[in-house]
Amino acid sequence: MSALGNLGGRLYRGEVSVDFVGRKKLWYTISALILVISIAAVLIRGLHYSVDFKGGSVYQFTAPRATITQVTLVAEQAGAGQGINVLQVHAPGKPVAFQVQTERLPYSRSVQVQDALARAYGLRTTQVSVNFIGPSWGTQISQKALKALIAFLVVIVIYLSIAFEWKMASAALVALAHDIVITIGVYALTGFQVSPATVIGLLTILGYSLYDTVVVFDKVRENTAGLLGTRRTTYSQAANLALNQTLVRSINTSLIALLPVASILVIGITLLGNGELKDLSLVLFVGMLSGTYSSICIATPVLADLKEREPQYKQLARTVALRAAGGRAARGKAKAGQVSASGGGASEGSAAPGPAAGAAGDGEAVPAETVTDERVPAGRTAAASATPRAARPGPRQQPRRPSSSKRRPGGKKKRR
Repeated sequence: MSALGNLGGRLYRGEVSVDFVGRKKLWYTISALILVISIAAVLIRGLHYSVDFKGGSVYQFTAPRATITQVTLVAEQAGAGQGINVLQVHAPGKPVAFQVQTERLPYSRSVQVQDALARAYGLRTTQVSVNFIGPSWGTQISQKALKALIAFLVVIVIYLSIAFEWKMASAALVALAHDIVITIGVYALTGFQVSPATVIGLLTILGYSLYDTVVVFDKVRENTAGLLGTRRTTYSQAANLALNQTLVRSINTSLIALLPVASILVIGITLLGNGELKDLSLVLFVGMLSGTYSSICIATPVLADLKEREPQYKQLARTVALRAAGGRAARGKAKAGQVSASGGGASEGSAAPGPAAGAAGDGEAVPAETVTDERVPAGRTAAASATPRAARPGPRQQPRRPSSSKRRPGGKKKRR
């Protein structure tokens, strides 16, 4: 835990940085692939709705030694049809119970299925309870869930537009739609049953996903407050810093939230059997994972893309790029100067580097041996004279003139 805390501090101070925004094309590609698979699964396989949505008959009875496969076979042979869903329900201190969900059957066939289940497991007919659920109840549930979702999205857009700005609200909605489609796609791929508990869980994960996104956006707003005044970093760089500063917090929050949900999911499947608890915990688990990923890898990169399209941030990006290019050029010149200075101490027999073997004034090539420097004092080697001026220590040496060429300030020669 101390190592994780140290990592969080280093991320917050910018000592360690993960370039989430810079790798946005990678995240977009991954998300696009997952979304295509999810949409294809929904269109091809469809969703497996519970009897609460489509209506039908529900048979419930107790059979300790039965299995799901055996119960399904008995119901099919009795004329229950093909759309049969058998759930095994466990209750502490009670024998194993089964719940058989079928399409809406006529009364005569319903009685036939009831009698067949009772005979197969040595039960009285009254010990197999039968309930009929009409499709209108499921339709009302679906309509109310859709209205709640629309109202939720409208309120979120208004709040984010007022508290932050509309571009942050748009990025948050993109991440939210991303989470909803992935969660529905997982249900279509795995064939899990969609029940009213699934709808409740879906509405719950919307709030969780937005909660993590709003926390990141608040830090982004703080880091980009005086960005145009300083002109030191681009909007994407400041947003990426905000992501790194809140990364450990997002991971810790997600882990703390996922642990109890995972426990409920495991207990619901292994001990309590399939039921409402399993449906609720499954959608929460999938949605929380997707929400954590989208708040880090989708929402903030989308926001950076929207903001970088603004003229002032385009100009800021060009300014920062030019400044960075100038800094690299200066470092390159300094490095070249160090290399040339270190090479100036070559042996006396070696030829002097540089333009000594270049062209003369008339374009006529001159050998390196013929090029001399009249200003080199006596006692200095040729290798020392080959040292660049910037690397020579001390003031520049002036050549001596003969005494006969000395003149008075007035321009007249000195009389002997």
